[in-house]
Amino acid sequence: MAPGPCVHAASATYRYDPVHSQIVFSIDHDGFSRPLGRLHIAHGWLRFDPDDWSGAATELDLDMTGVDLGDAAWNAAACQPSLLDCKAYPIAHFASTSVERKDATHGVLHGVLSLHGIHRPIDIAFRVNRIGTTIYGMHTVAGFSATASLDRTAFGINGFPHAIGHDVALWLELEGIRDSQTSTADNPTHGKEHP
Repeated sequence: MAPGPCVHAASATYRYDPVHSQIVFSIDHDGFSRPLGRLHIAHGWLRFDPDDWSGAATELDLDMTGVDLGDAAWNAAACQPSLLDCKAYPIAHFASTSVERKDATHGVLHGVLSLHGIHRPIDIAFRVNRIGTTIYGMHTVAGFSATASLDRTAFGINGFPHAIGHDVALWLELEGIRDSQTSTADNPTHGKEHP
């Protein structure tokens, strides 16, 4: 990442901020549209040094029971055994295995996604947006934007094959709060900033 006045040129560990992090997905609905849904981060961490990406790593858990398609009935349908089976598989887990730096701010995160009881490799293209202190000076934050895609059938999610597409597009907007400055990053109701 290009150095700047807000950059911390040392490796640090961050906890994902669930208030300011969002994961949005899109999937084809019978050729009519590609509705959007949202997943919530239950908890997770990342390690990142803007000057040396070789030791970068992350793990995060997604709360599949909180899948949000904008309609309660639709949310419940997505959680049924024929699709996400949220009761049997309430958490999806991602763990990185390596990072590939492309330029000063772009890279590809390689890792394994555990979803619906199946583990598959996945690549996540990302951009480092900013690492610095928030406007209120309470926290040091690392911010990233990322994209990925997956085939739901590769994870055994096979329901409604003629009405729901196989390819799922993912967009991730992520913020992590530096661990050394707060022990409450996983608790958004304590010591958080707005907006």
